[in-house]
Amino acid sequence: MVSVSQWLCGLFLSVSLCLCGAARAAAQPPVPAPSSPDFLTHYSFHLSADALSSDDRRFSWQTHFGGDLDLVDYVAGRANILIDYEAVLGSEFRRFDPNQGNYTLEASGSVRVGGAEIAGVFHHVSRHLGDRPKSFAIAWNVMGVRVLHRLATAGTTVDLQGSAGRVMQRSFVDYAWTGDADVVIRRPINARVGVFAHGVAGLVGVDPATVPRESQKGGRLEAGVRLNGRAGALELFAGFERRIDAYPIDRTPQRWAFAGFRFVNR
Repeated sequence: MVSVSQWLCGLFLSVSLCLCGAARAAAQPPVPAPSSPDFLTHYSFHLSADALSSDDRRFSWQTHFGGDLDLVDYVAGRANILIDYEAVLGSEFRRFDPNQGNYTLEASGSVRVGGAEIAGVFHHVSRHLGDRPKSFAIAWNVMGVRVLHRLATAGTTVDLQGSAGRVMQRSFVDYAWTGDADVVIRRPINARVGVFAHGVAGLVGVDPATVPRESQKGGRLEAGVRLNGRAGALELFAGFERRIDAYPIDRTPQRWAFAGFRFVNR
């Protein structure tokens, strides 16, 4: 019989072979259609903190707080909004030194096709420095398409997501288009405990007229344990990340290992 540790290692390896390279928010699994149109039919919430293993003193912690909400489900699809705030902390000036804050705002409308969802997406990111001067904007807007699908077999669920879009407006950054793939694999052990693996990979095309560099690759791979409570769950995880343009005004990637926790709703 395959042990939990062997199963988790296998998942971790399989995701790493499928995905390499820009990290984004966690995959949004497809939501079953209601029997009739309805309002505020689904929401998800997350609060997380990762301890980063980096020699660069600008990167010690990475935190996220946010969620997404289905404003209306019209049976054929749904209208969703997503909000996420990321704070990155270093140790340059003090032990816990919040040096940047990044906002992600997203609106999407989907159509259900078979067992999948196809969505049109407006995606906005703005990046800000903390306790450091910056008088110019760092932001970009993407119009794109996203496909979501869920597979389930023998108690294991696999949520698949792929997105691609064109950068319609940008400030400071040289991004021209974006693409990403997201896979989340989950397997319950019992009603209270489960294991999971999550891989994100992305590619960002750049405008060579702005900065002479190649397309940028990034990604994140994590695996961990999920502890279910009555109304929420706690996820404990560890992994590796390659972050594109990790510091807002520094066009270089960063790599680190991490370990962290995440609170989510059930």
